[in-house]
This record gives sequence, C-alpha cells and structure tokens, in this order.
Amino acid sequence: MNRQSIFFTISVSFIISVLLVIACFMVLITHDYRMKEVQLLDKYVPVIKMISRQEKVGIDENFLKNLEEIDYTLFLDTVKINAITYNPETKVLVEKNHPKSNDVFRILNLESKNYIYIKKRNDTLLIRDNSDSSSNSQLYITLVFSILLITIILVYLITLRKLIPLKILKDKVKTLGDENFDFECCNSDSKDEVSLLGMEFKKTALKLKSLKEARNIFIRNIMHELKTPITKGRFLTQLEQNEENNEKLKSVFNRLESLINEFASIEELISSSKNIEKKFYYLEDVVDNAKDILMIEDEYVISKYDNKKIEINFKLFSIAIKNLIDNAIKYSPNKEVTIKNENENIIFENVGEQLKYPLSDYFEPFFSNEDKSKDSFGLGLYIIFNILKANNYTLEYEYIDGINRFTCKKDETSTI
Repeated sequence: MNRQSIFFTISVSFIISVLLVIACFMVLITHDYRMKEVQLLDKYVPVIKMISRQEKVGIDENFLKNLEEIDYTLFLDTVKINAITYNPETKVLVEKNHPKSNDVFRILNLESKNYIYIKKRNDTLLIRDNSDSSSNSQLYITLVFSILLITIILVYLITLRKLIPLKILKDKVKTLGDENFDFECCNSDSKDEVSLLGMEFKKTALKLKSLKEARNIFIRNIMHELKTPITKGRFLTQLEQNEENNEKLKSVFNRLESLINEFASIEELISSSKNIEKKFYYLEDVVDNAKDILMIEDEYVISKYDNKKIEINFKLFSIAIKNLIDNAIKYSPNKEVTIKNENENIIFENVGEQLKYPLSDYFEPFFSNEDKSKDSFGLGLYIIFNILKANNYTLEYEYIDGINRFTCKKDETSTI
C-alpha cells in the first residue's frame, strides 16, 4: 500500500486509535481493581482486628449477636467454610499473607456477598458481609469502552466506504487518456464532497466526449463540403482553357479558400469557451456573403426583408445563413427559398414536406430517419443551432399551408 495515500493514513490512524482505546481500557480496569482493593481493606481490616481481639478472650453468643447487628455472620464450622472457600464460583478479590506467621487473609466474593477468610495456625474463620457487595464499576467501564471501540470501527468503515469512490475515480481518470468517456463511479443522490467531485469529473468526461464527437463531425463535414468544389475543379481542368473556364476555376479555388476559413471558424466555435466577437452588420451583407459561400445564383433566393442592422459575428452567422439557404433549396421542389425578417428575427420559407420529427432531434449531428436519402440534414442544423446560440439566437420551426418556416429568433435574455 502507498504510504502517502489517504487509505493508508486512515488505516494507520484507525489502528493507533484502537490501540490507544485498549491501552486506556487496561489502565482504567487496573486502576479500578486497585481502588476496589483499597476500599475493601479499609472496610474489612477493622472487622478483622475486632475479631482477632475477641479471639483472645473467646468468642461467645454475645459477640456473635453483636456481629449480626452490624450485618456480619461468623462461620466456625469447617464444613460450611470449605463449602464456600472451595466453591468453583468463589472469586478471590484480595489475598494477603503475613510475612512472619504465615497467616492467610482473603476477601472472597460469592453470589454478590463478600466473605472475610482468615486462616491462622490452628483456626480458620469465615465472616460473611450480609450487605449487598455487588460492584458494577468494571461493567460500566467495559460497556463504555466497548461502545467507544464499536464507534471507532463504524467511523472507520463508513469513512472507507465514502472514500472507495476515490479509488474508482482514480481508475476512471486513468482511462480518460484512452478516450473512454463512459464515466460512472459515484451515487448521484449523495451530496458529500467525494460524490460531488465524481460528478464534476463525470461532467468533464461528457464535455470531452462531446468535444471529441464534435471534432469527428467536423472532419466528416470537411470531407462532405470539399466534394463539390473539388468535383467542379476536376471537371473544369478537363475543359478547354479559355478565359471563362479560368474564371470558373478561380471561383472554385476561392470557394475552397472560403471553405477552409469556414471550417476554421466552426472549429473555433466548437473548441472555444470564450465569447465570440459580435458587431452590427446589415442583413443584406450577411445574406450576400452566405450566397457567395454557397456559390448559388440570386434567382434561387427571394429577398423580402428590410435591410436592418443585426449584432452578430459576421463569419459564423454567414455560415448559419448559408446552411439554412442550402437546406431550404435542397429540400424544396421548386429549389427556392424566401428570406424575410421581423425586426431582428430572420425568417426562411420554402415549399416542401413537413418535418417528420421535432426540430430538436435535427440538432443532433447527421440525424436522419430510416430513409437516409430524405429528411436528413447532416451537419446543417447542428452547425446552425450552435452558431445561432453563440450569437444569442434560437431556431424555431412551424409548418403553415405547405410552407416550412424556420425563424432565427433573437434571444434577448440569453447571455454568452
């Protein structure tokens, strides 16, 4: 085990705590035994002296009666004495031997009664203390220390249980480098610090997973978007070299350059957590730039908007407008799209079939139904959604009398 780990430190602390508790228990028990011995001697030594003095003049009925009055009973019969002293349940509380005469003095306990045992050369006496002599001090000490020991063990086990997710978390974090972002290690209902830390790592793993997926989508989008200009360029190189074809070829390269800049902007949007720079631009300039990127003729785009200023990031918002125009033309039988506006809200209308699924489903990259040849928007709406969100816009959809209506609605409450 790593000596610098939390588990090692807690385990060592637990062992030390248990040893200290046991040591304190032993010290207290020993102290209690000695104090009890002193108390018994203080109580019974005067009785022994009194009996010893009486022995010299003789023990009579009067003396026995006096002993009964102070709650003591004297046994002189050897059979009764042996029955008590040799009883297996009899406990020896105190034992003293006279160094010169070898007289034996013991304090015994049987069935909550104390007995004073005196053995001299020829005489054996046993005096019973008729008062209740039971003592629970050791029981209380044992009970208290048992509870304390059990508490320490429970605290140790609970602490280990709380820290076990840390070990799982460590193993999970190790796998992040292998792009294993499936992260489950802690009880989401628990609110302790370890569980909260685990949940934060889970959120981070999900963000990394999302970023990885976004970059994969980004690469696929590059391949998808580059196909058209590359195909056009290849076709133009096979045609007769004249000024018109050269201009078309030049426009293809311009388109490729534009796509590269577009991809750079999208990549920046995906990977950046900072606010994007926004300024006021005329709507017409944004739409014209989107048409230039798309390389389509003006006849496909019907403009019915007021040329208002909108606060946006020009490059990114042009990409969103481009994708909205592209989708509208692609999925419209007449290959036309009408652009309107209501204040800062921009509306795109095209003739076509109604979306089969909720709009939010199409925000997923390359979402499509079973028939992938239709009703599939690839990356279009995914990119649109993220760009609009970064520019404080939301996308809404409604279908009215055979018209698909997409509205880029200004979100006044949004903060980026």
